[in-house]
Amino acid sequence: MDEERALYVVRAGEAGAIERVLRDYSDKHRATFKFESTDEDKRKKLCEGIFKVLVKDVPTTCQVSCLEVLRILSRDKKVLVPVTTKENMQILLRLAKLTESDDSLEKVSEFPVIVESLKCLCNIVFNSQMAQQLSLELNLAAKLCNLLRKCKDRKFINDIKCFDLRLLFLLSLLHTDIRSQLRYELQGLPLLTQILESAFSIKWTDEYESAIDHNGPPLSPQETDCAIEALKALFNVTVDSWKVHKESDSHQFRVMAAVLRHCLLIIGPTEEKTEELHSNAVNLLSNVPVSCLDVLICPLTHEETAQEGTTLDEQPSDKTAEKETVLKNNTMVYNGMNMEAIHVLLSFMEKRIDKGSSYREGLTPVLSLLTECSRAHRNIRKFLKDQVLPPLRDVTNRPEVGSTVRNKLVRLMTHVDLGVKQIAAEFLFVLCKERVDSLLKYTGYGNAAGLLAARGLLAGGRGDNWYSEDEDTDTEEYKNAKPKEELLKPMGLKPDGTITPLEEALNQYSVIEETSSDTD
Repeated sequence: MDEERALYVVRAGEAGAIERVLRDYSDKHRATFKFESTDEDKRKKLCEGIFKVLVKDVPTTCQVSCLEVLRILSRDKKVLVPVTTKENMQILLRLAKLTESDDSLEKVSEFPVIVESLKCLCNIVFNSQMAQQLSLELNLAAKLCNLLRKCKDRKFINDIKCFDLRLLFLLSLLHTDIRSQLRYELQGLPLLTQILESAFSIKWTDEYESAIDHNGPPLSPQETDCAIEALKALFNVTVDSWKVHKESDSHQFRVMAAVLRHCLLIIGPTEEKTEELHSNAVNLLSNVPVSCLDVLICPLTHEETAQEGTTLDEQPSDKTAEKETVLKNNTMVYNGMNMEAIHVLLSFMEKRIDKGSSYREGLTPVLSLLTECSRAHRNIRKFLKDQVLPPLRDVTNRPEVGSTVRNKLVRLMTHVDLGVKQIAAEFLFVLCKERVDSLLKYTGYGNAAGLLAARGLLAGGRGDNWYSEDEDTDTEEYKNAKPKEELLKPMGLKPDGTITPLEEALNQYSVIEETSSDTD
């Protein structure tokens, strides 16, 4: 009945009446995502009628009401089949200011029309294969980039940027050709990186270093949403970019990594939004060539050095000079390097472990990132080793028992998900410089057996990668307990099914065999 009334007014009414009836329809169905199949034909005709209104010279408020209803109806894939035509797509592109002209965005009154048109395009492109093909034909990606360039430095049109970026993300997700076009022809990497810079209000203090205001306000909800959409679009653009081929590529990825470092050190309006922001930053960092991740850490500035306070002695000795220190503003420092971003990644990883679910999607990206950073960058590895595998003092409990980060990671080494346990074991193995004896010290033989078997290292040794030599970090507690540990002891099954040392098990079977022989 709602569709029938709206269709009647759209066909015969004037702009004011159309606006009123469509506003009522929109208010009633704002949260509708499933539609009755009996009214499908009426909804198709209502869509067609709305497009006919949109080509007329009607007030902006009427256009907005038309587009709001079209956005709701476009949630139904079946409705889109007859209305997704090149002509209708061009109508929406025109209303969204997705043209190749140089016209600036000056009329604030048009902004709601632009935003609603972009929302409609997002739904239509997502739900219609025909619309996806037409997007290629109409070169929609180039038009979206052109619109971004018009509004990249203007904070008061965040909604336009947000839905422009969302549509760009959808296109690059659905079409691999568009990813390549964005990366090379449309210069999407520097463009989207600049969008992030604008969202974060970054002020550069050096080529790859930005000023961080720890006492500054959190990002606004609009800035956060805009940044998240830009991060998702950038992920698609860089998904095949693990190798740097040119010096210019290396510079662009370092700038992006520096922006992502800034992203990790700021917060959103809520804890949930902060986690979503950081999660997308982690995903994108996984696409950055590992050689460019050195910008995640940086030497202390002169001001930071002057402020420095330490958790050790005021004048640390040479042996403790590389230990973790804390600045007055709680910045994590190791070996004279600012490790704040790495510490955020480590904390993010631990939170994902504590969640206890969705490890493959939520945990493996950050674990993989930390593993590759540790393998390629010595200072990062040494800092993470200090945090995750500090010198052993508790030698009475099993490695998987407890609440430390080490205990949690060791438990993951026997997780039922093969991918999760492999990357957890790999991370710890890299922190141990791929030395079997060091890994066994921190994890125990049983927990490490899977990785060692896969690497052919059950008999000991070390992996293929080279690492610098560090000083011995064994504590007195560990040195005293080491001779008593018996890390590897052959075991066997007794006749009753219980486990016992192998020699004892063989003796019991020998006794049984002799007894059986005597009774023959």
